Amino acid sequence: MEVSHLVDAINAHKKEVHVTVRLKEESQRFAQLLFNTLFDVETDVQSSLIVLEELFITIRDIACPNIKGKPCKTWTDFMQVIPTICTNLKKDAQAILANDPAAQSLEEVYLAYPGFFAISIYRMAREFYNLRLPLIPRLMTEYAHLLTGIDIHPGATIGDSFFIDHGTGVVIGETVEIRNHVKLYQGVTLGALIVTKELQNTKRHPTILDNVTIYANATILGGDTVIGEHSVIGGNTWITSSIEPHTFVVHRPELQVSTKQIRKNE
Repeated sequence: MEVSHLVDAINAHKKEVHVTVRLKEESQRFAQLLFNTLFDVETDVQSSLIVLEELFITIRDIACPNIKGKPCKTWTDFMQVIPTICTNLKKDAQAILANDPAAQSLEEVYLAYPGFFAISIYRMAREFYNLRLPLIPRLMTEYAHLLTGIDIHPGATIGDSFFIDHGTGVVIGETVEIRNHVKLYQGVTLGALIVTKELQNTKRHPTILDNVTIYANATILGGDTVIGEHSVIGGNTWITSSIEPHTFVVHRPELQVSTKQIRKNE
């Protein structure tokens, strides 16, 4: 194939779906800079806010070329919610410090806990989701997913003092509702029981009420599934129906242990 024909073929392919990789790169840059602005003492707040405003306008205009230059979905809209993001993240960090005996300080939580980083990026992305800006919130949470192994859809609704411990393999779907003081461990899936395109605009994922603890590798599925307050969901459980408040759910597999007999001549 001649180079000119290859160029034409690739350009024709690009016209089918309009993708700008710069949107992904700049969305990730925005997420990381905002995290640094909120928590890093060596990041100057005033100068960073100037850069963040420029990045906000850039990614907004790439994601929504039809509103470019129009007075909607502005940096001011996002800037107004930053204090709320700070307040919520402080509660999340304090929950981690209070519940994990391995955590020695808030500084350790901010710097060393992947769960806290993933929650931070989720709370930032959630505000883009609320502004109904397409693609940007998903690109931000996928950035956290890439770095932490924790997959939180920006459409999920998550309350105060949320704690993800370890976190690798956690999946939280788009229509999940998580109330206050909930704790998750690694490998937890809060997902859909049935995955079909026709259910796109329905609640497909479970609701987790206050003060619930969900241990490693538990799977909870379905939009009608509600986990009641103060319940404990044990590791490796599979749940597709609602659980009453103050319930302890445990999976007890049959465990067989045999001792190998060693012959005297061996």
